[in-house]
Amino acid sequence: MITRVLSVSLLAGLCAGLLVAVLQHFSATPLILRAETYESHEKVSSTQELSPGVVLATAVQTPQNIVAPKIILAHAHGGADHATTASDGWKPENGLERTAFTGLVTVGTAIGFAFLLIGAMLATGDRITPHTALAYAGAAFFAIGLAPAAGLAPELPGSSSAALEVRQIWWIGTALASALGVFLVLKQRSLWLAALGFGLLLLPHVIGAPHPGVLESKVPAELAARFTGLSIVLQGVLWLTVGYLTGVFWQRLEDKAAA
Repeated sequence: MITRVLSVSLLAGLCAGLLVAVLQHFSATPLILRAETYESHEKVSSTQELSPGVVLATAVQTPQNIVAPKIILAHAHGGADHATTASDGWKPENGLERTAFTGLVTVGTAIGFAFLLIGAMLATGDRITPHTALAYAGAAFFAIGLAPAAGLAPELPGSSSAALEVRQIWWIGTALASALGVFLVLKQRSLWLAALGFGLLLLPHVIGAPHPGVLESKVPAELAARFTGLSIVLQGVLWLTVGYLTGVFWQRLEDKAAA
């Protein structure tokens, strides 16, 4: 059983992760690179206002500056101090190195999704088939993807946001509450348990996601909206692909063992 869990999780996660990594490279990644140029230009403009002589000597806007701006993660904006710290640390170079690291993270995430799906199906006693795994993946995407995104949507670099720690706490709490709520609504026949499940689904949004007092962004609203939509779609594709492949590979190994 353990060997089957490991084999299916690794294989399904690898296949789904590579697929979504390719899609991400040609859809969301170009938007991030464009947003980073806006953020880079904003930093240069601010420095010029404070110290024009220094900027002319050290921060001339050459094509190289635009192609390889500093990387700040889209969900890692905890204020100016945090942004400075993130940009001063190690980061992969734009191009092949950055693409490889992004793909590696995507594959690792997909493998983790596969482990979660298999664990959930084994815990509930449901037979693992492509149909069942796809249904679980859809529920997981709702609980871990859509529900938190309703309060904290995916952001491009340069977007204002509340403190990172506060957002992480809200996101984790929302994901846990939503997952439990979906389970109670779909898997329990008791009316009061279903009502409790609906309450858990609504509770994080009644409390409200943390947001800064002033909402502002250095990137155009259209670019930010496209990135938000693409990020949610890509996460949905990742969940559903992992779910389907998990069911297919599990059933094949099961049939092979039975034969």
